[in-house]
Amino acid sequence: MTNTKKLLLNDTFVVIIFAAAILAMPIWLDPIGGNYPDLLQKFAIYGIFAIGFNILFGLTGYLSFGHAAFLGVGSYAAVWSFKLLTMNVIPAVIFGVLFAGILAAVIGFLSLRRTGIYFSILTLAFAQMSYNLAYSVLTPITNGETGLQLARSDPRILDRLFSQEQAAGLPSTDLFGETMSGYPGFYFCAVLLIVCFYISMRIFRSPFGLMLKGIKSNQNRMRYTGLNTRPYMLTAFIISGMYAGLAGSLLAVTDPLAGAERMQWTASGEVVLMTILGGAGTLVGPMLGAGLIKYFENIFSAFDDNVLTQAFSFLPDSVLEFVVPVVGLFVGSGWHLTLGLLFMVIVIFLPGGLVEGFRRIYDYFKSGGGNAKTQSVEARNQAGE
Repeated sequence: MTNTKKLLLNDTFVVIIFAAAILAMPIWLDPIGGNYPDLLQKFAIYGIFAIGFNILFGLTGYLSFGHAAFLGVGSYAAVWSFKLLTMNVIPAVIFGVLFAGILAAVIGFLSLRRTGIYFSILTLAFAQMSYNLAYSVLTPITNGETGLQLARSDPRILDRLFSQEQAAGLPSTDLFGETMSGYPGFYFCAVLLIVCFYISMRIFRSPFGLMLKGIKSNQNRMRYTGLNTRPYMLTAFIISGMYAGLAGSLLAVTDPLAGAERMQWTASGEVVLMTILGGAGTLVGPMLGAGLIKYFENIFSAFDDNVLTQAFSFLPDSVLEFVVPVVGLFVGSGWHLTLGLLFMVIVIFLPGGLVEGFRRIYDYFKSGGGNAKTQSVEARNQAGE
């Protein structure tokens, strides 16, 4: 069997395992309270966002602080599709990806004239410009700070053309009659996550992906050989922006509204944290980081003093009065502190993110506890990371 066939078989096996794990999330997340549909949808949507960002940052090393602009544009395009055409999610997703790709082409063409910190600042500037435009100048399109929402008076041309009856109240997003809320909405997002993961894996394995890794390694040396690296960089930027647009459109699919807050710089910073926390340049790392941050945001933030008091009710009252305030600093409204400490530990001790930590644990047990660190370094070198 040739090496190419072995690689294809390994990739197929990886995709099957990944798909099984994603589709079974409601089962294996049940013990830790993460199996309710809204949270599962966020896991899938922000997983797509982080995987797309990793195609740019993980492969090329170019750090963008403006990907929230594409997330917001994807949401606006999807909601307008619901208002003007149909509540079917397919056109909404297509328009979200398309308009985000167009914006990414414009911003990328201008920003990629610079590298390093100057590139990062340019992308941040464009994102903030988009955010401010959505709040002010483009109010007729974005509805300003109120946000873009559905209304019964919306034309929805295709729906009215093929359906004589209009349901009372606001309509729901659907996929050929299946309402995109609850678990059906999650499985729709999950299938798209699996497809996006497969595309990302093929990009990583392709000559195009190897070219991007070469740019990250030494762009100047590649230029000295006469290679024009800008088309490769622009293509990677557009693909990454389209992933963000898909994530934005899915946010509108599961909750049909769009607001300028999705374009804030904090959303761009969040996807950077997700990617670094999980492991930049790895296939599953960014998604792990996205899941961890969304879990902290939705589960840890719900641990108030009453929940902590019940959890530690077995302690004596004198100890309980001390433990609850201390633990309360790290959960509830203080969950950001826990996330910050975790991020510091990852950056200091595991520069490769959670994926590197899992790899070290695997190597440790595989080697029987000896020389695990050396073997882990050799494995990363062989993988070209």
